[in-house]
Formats: sequence, C-alpha cells, structure tokens
Amino acid sequence: MSQEPAIKNFEELTAEELIPWVMDGLRRTLVHYGCWFREVEYQLGMSKAMDVEAEAGDAAFSIILKRLSKVLGFEMDGEVPKALKSLDKAKLLELMNAVGINWLANDGVWFQAVEKRFGMDTAKRCNDTCWTRFSPYEALRIKKLLGLSPLPGLEGLKAALGYRLYARINRQTIEDVDEHSFIFRMVDCRVQGARKRKGLPDYPCKSAGLVEYPYFAEAIDPRIQTECVGCPPDAHPDAWWCAWKFTLKRA
Repeated sequence: MSQEPAIKNFEELTAEELIPWVMDGLRRTLVHYGCWFREVEYQLGMSKAMDVEAEAGDAAFSIILKRLSKVLGFEMDGEVPKALKSLDKAKLLELMNAVGINWLANDGVWFQAVEKRFGMDTAKRCNDTCWTRFSPYEALRIKKLLGLSPLPGLEGLKAALGYRLYARINRQTIEDVDEHSFIFRMVDCRVQGARKRKGLPDYPCKSAGLVEYPYFAEAIDPRIQTECVGCPPDAHPDAWWCAWKFTLKRA
C-alpha cells in the first residue's frame, strides 16, 4: 500500500511552492463565478440572471481589483487600475485585440479538450449550447455599455455587432438590403483561415451560428429575425465564410 507524501500547510511552503496555489485560487474564483451565473440562469432564467450579474459582476470586479491592488502595490483610479488609464488609444486597441484572441483561444481549448475525450459530436453539442448563454450575455453587456434603448432596431444591432469580441479578430462587413433588413458577412475568420492555411476543410460551424446569431440579435432587439444565407458546411464564395440576414419584423 503506497504511503501518501507528507503534506505541508501554507506557512511551510516555499515562495516557489506558493505560486501555483495563488494561480489556482484565481482559477477557482473564475470557475466559481461562472458556476454562480449558470445556476442563477438555470433557476431564474437568463433575463433575471443578467440583472443579477450586472450587480454582482460590478461588485466582484471592484472587490477583486482593490484587494489585489493593495497586495501587489498597483494604484487604482476609481474602479480601474491606474496603469490602464495611462495607456494611449493605440495600446488600448492592441490590448482589446489581445483580449479577443485570448477569448477565442479559451473557446478553442475547451472545444479541443472535450473533443479529445468524448468526440467531435459531443464537443459540438457542448459548444452550441454554450452559445445559447454566451451570445445573449455578450449582446446585453454590449447593449448596456453602448447605452442602447430597449428596442434599438437594426441600427442598434449593426453597432453591437461591431463591439463583439469577434469583431476585434475577424473582418466583417454589413450590406443593407432595404430599410427592413441587412446582410452581415464574415469576410475573414481567424479559425477558418487557420484551417485553410493548414490544408484542412472548413469547420462545420453552422449549427453554432444558428444559435449564436439569432440569440445575439434577439437580445439586442426581440423584433429582429435571423436567417442563414450560408455557413460551413454550406458552399460559400471565396469572398466570405458565413453570411447572415437580419430583418426587423414589421408591425
């Protein structure tokens, strides 16, 4: 029978041994935050979960940053690290790009980890379901930050699409069809472009898009309907990877 190694308490650990515990504490905090949001959404619905998260999220970020600033010695300017406010516009845009790429990488490593253990179908199912929560969450956060009205119409949706995390790392275009509709095209997709450079076929992302885009549009304005023009595995021209038509329902 193997003998368990002697376990030290925190005070007995070396500085080097403490570092992974600090990192893991931050990781557990992030996961616990997500668990709270998921459970409130499950118990009360997305709308109420969003209302609660707006309050809890502001409070949590304030508490976390202020406490870390005291321990790590960085200054705060109100609710924001002073160093962040000292950055110029170019550096802040560069930082937003990095945030977007990190977000996409986070999405990718989760997908790959599930796929490796349980197969592509299960990974796609988890991914598609995840979008039913993240897409409206992102839409409502953007809606709040932009100060959009409850029913901002197609112009509100156009503006919101430009502030998605995807918008910092992919290239997209918008073409008006008429006063009641427009077509959104993903011209340059980081994921699909990488697959193409590796000689791989298109990733069949339509099932996710059929959740992602309608949920986003409806969260911006519930009167907006979404139609898929084309998305892999559909055939598409070289000029774009996927395209979606958004229409404002007439009264």
